[in-house]
Amino acid sequence: MTLGPDRDPDRPQRDGVFARLEGHEQVVHCEDRESGLRAIIAVHSTALGPALGGTRFHPYADEQAALEDVLALSRGMTYKNALAGLDHGGGKAVIIGDPRTDKSEVLLRAYGRFVASLGGRYVTACDVGTYSEDMDVVARECDFATGRTVEHGGAGDSSVLTAYGVFQGMRAAAESVWGAPTLAGRTVGVAGVGKVGRHLVRHLLEDGARVLVTDVWQPAVDAVVASHPEVRAVPDTDALIASPLDVYAPCALGGALDEPVTDALTARIVCGAANNQLAGDEVGARLLDRGITYAPDYCVNAGGVVQVADELDGFSFERAQRRAAKIFDTTREVLRVADAEGISPAVAADRVAEQRIAGVSRLGAIRVGR
Repeated sequence: MTLGPDRDPDRPQRDGVFARLEGHEQVVHCEDRESGLRAIIAVHSTALGPALGGTRFHPYADEQAALEDVLALSRGMTYKNALAGLDHGGGKAVIIGDPRTDKSEVLLRAYGRFVASLGGRYVTACDVGTYSEDMDVVARECDFATGRTVEHGGAGDSSVLTAYGVFQGMRAAAESVWGAPTLAGRTVGVAGVGKVGRHLVRHLLEDGARVLVTDVWQPAVDAVVASHPEVRAVPDTDALIASPLDVYAPCALGGALDEPVTDALTARIVCGAANNQLAGDEVGARLLDRGITYAPDYCVNAGGVVQVADELDGFSFERAQRRAAKIFDTTREVLRVADAEGISPAVAADRVAEQRIAGVSRLGAIRVGR
């Protein structure tokens, strides 16, 4: 995604710490020495409503790495929520530490008190390293946690609808490239078969696709192959990219698409669940030059945020799935705009999202003015 709304040439140039936070409404450092909590909450925009985005629990190398990640992720959530048609702005939080050893009830509750201190400007949910059970604990301290377990009135695992939305986006991309919204008879390579990837594999097989998989965690691969013996596993991502593919689906960590990967791809479509897939803006242009259709990540992987947003209204899986199914139409529109204007789908997605943010924000200003 580009950073258009954050780069206003009429604003005075800043330096120092505020330059790094440019475009964000609020960035909060959270520390609780008793529990060991170190966290950052970033509210990028509340133009469309309360900022909504997950909490990532990760052993960052240092606080600088954590800050850079949360700023990029929160900005991405503004675009994702806008493109998904949600009445939410973008926010994100990161907790610095190893979730396998540092996570505790006292830490999560301390974090929940920090979320509560923002008074509803930020609504949190699950992300890498956090689960629905963790949101149940956070919710004991605040009313602004979603993605909770079914037992506590929540929607449960959001990866189900994330995968469903990616599949719908992939169908739209297939229609754009091959003229029919199906993956039947196509070969799809899925990199990462954890929370989301394993559900995506099932949708692809049911649609008649041939599926290749890889993951850095071998038990994840073993589980998918055990459930679906027709799936073929390859040793690593390099081997997957080098395989003859129709579609490449990055479903692990961000930055999966750099220029060497783009140049090596045989796939006609890239469509996956990972966030921030493009290593740089130039990669989107390179994909376009090579005739590879890129279904923008934050467009197709919005099913999870659609699910957790629905929970705030009293969760209905059927209603949330109907909303997630609209990712097909959104992806189709983004690809149409890209084709009509001769721009990359990544740039087209940004423009569609920015138009909604600007339009709704103006309406909001008119209402306030009255």
